Amino acid sequence: MLPPTVTSTTPDAQERLRWVERIVHLMDSQFRLPGTRFRFGLDPLLGLLPVVGDLSSLAVSGALLLTMMRHGASGAVVVRMAFNILLDTVIGSIPVIGNLFDFAFKANERNLSLLRRHYAEGRHQGSGKGLLLVIILGFLLVFGLVAWGSFLLMRWLWHYLQAHPLFG
Repeated sequence: MLPPTVTSTTPDAQERLRWVERIVHLMDSQFRLPGTRFRFGLDPLLGLLPVVGDLSSLAVSGALLLTMMRHGASGAVVVRMAFNILLDTVIGSIPVIGNLFDFAFKANERNLSLLRRHYAEGRHQGSGKGLLLVIILGFLLVFGLVAWGSFLLMRWLWHYLQAHPLFG
C-alpha cells in the first residue's frame, strides 16, 4: 500500500494507485513456490511464450509506468522506472537466460518501490510528462528489436527444419 503520508491525491487517484499495486503483485509475486519463500508472478510465465509473452509483459509494464507518471512520479523516477522495464525486456527476451532472469528481476516491484520512496520523501511534484515521448520511443525501439530478432529466429528455425532430413 501507499504510505499514509500521501494525502494530496483524490480518492479516484488512490484507487488507480491500488490498481497499480494489484497488477504489480499479479505480474511479479502472485505465486509462491511450495516449501519456499520464493515468489513469482505472470511476468516470468509469460516470458516462456516466445515473442508474445515478452511483448505482453512490456505492454503491461508500460501501462503501469504511464499510470505512475500520471500520479506524480518525477522525471528522475520515471527514467529509473523506464530503465528497469527496458532492462527486464531486453535481457528477458534472451532465450533460457532471459527466462531465468525474469524469475529473479522483478521490474514492476522495483518500480513500485521507487514510487513509494518518492512519495515517502515528499518530493512527488512533477509528472515527468516531458520524458513521455522519449520513453515511448524507447519502448517502440525495444519492441521493434524484440520483434525483429524473433522474426529472424523463427525464419532461421523454419529454414533449419526444412533443410533437416527428418523434417524435410
